[in-house]
Amino acid sequence: MLLCSWNVNGLRAVLKTTLPGFIETHAPDVLCLQEIKATEAQAAGLWSAGYHAHWNPAQRPGYSGVLTLTKQPALSVTRGIGVPEGDIEGRVITTEFPDFFLVNVYTPNAKGDLSRVGFRHKLWDPAFLAHCCRLRDKKPVLFCGDLNVAHTELDLARPKDNVGYAGFTDEEREGFSNLLGAGFHDTFRHFEKGGGHYSWWTYRAGARERNIGWRIDYFLADNELKKRLHHAKILPHVTGSDHCPVTVKIDA
Repeated sequence: MLLCSWNVNGLRAVLKTTLPGFIETHAPDVLCLQEIKATEAQAAGLWSAGYHAHWNPAQRPGYSGVLTLTKQPALSVTRGIGVPEGDIEGRVITTEFPDFFLVNVYTPNAKGDLSRVGFRHKLWDPAFLAHCCRLRDKKPVLFCGDLNVAHTELDLARPKDNVGYAGFTDEEREGFSNLLGAGFHDTFRHFEKGGGHYSWWTYRAGARERNIGWRIDYFLADNELKKRLHHAKILPHVTGSDHCPVTVKIDA
């Protein structure tokens, strides 16, 4: 079973460029998209048939939002995690399958002035972790998306220049560490221990071509699903967004 996650930074634009080809080439069983910036009405009919589409757009037009496409019908779909400030921004959608839950998340950005780091650290990160743990009490959990944090110095090209900046603050990194501490595993690090692997690059100064990036897009799995992992990959050759897709393959 192949699962893909991609912050497309605007669904309507990528539907007209690289997303249809990506779906045709990789044929994922599940495709989780973040920062879709669109509603179902705005994007209906723009991709191939064969997927069930589960939407959670933001209330604010042209902002945030997540979408999960599944070949297999979901047993249930839940939107949000019970944090109103984040839930109105369409940041989480949970789909239930026969033997696991899949959570698609677009974690709030701390912002350049760090004005939102307190909300994220004190409210969002603990609530998201609690949500995943509640699900795990029922069946195994896999979650994915743009978590808007580089966890360690290996996860960004210039760590010393970015200490204390959004995406690499102590608070954000602690939130990620808490996910690991609760028994969720960074699937990419299960297979790859080295640096130089990134999923986001600024559009400025040819950063992508020079591979000056950040790894902020993830799949995390609990202990049960970790046993079923075949691979976890980053696909930097796939363009169309400032992020690239990340994937995992698990035993069905």
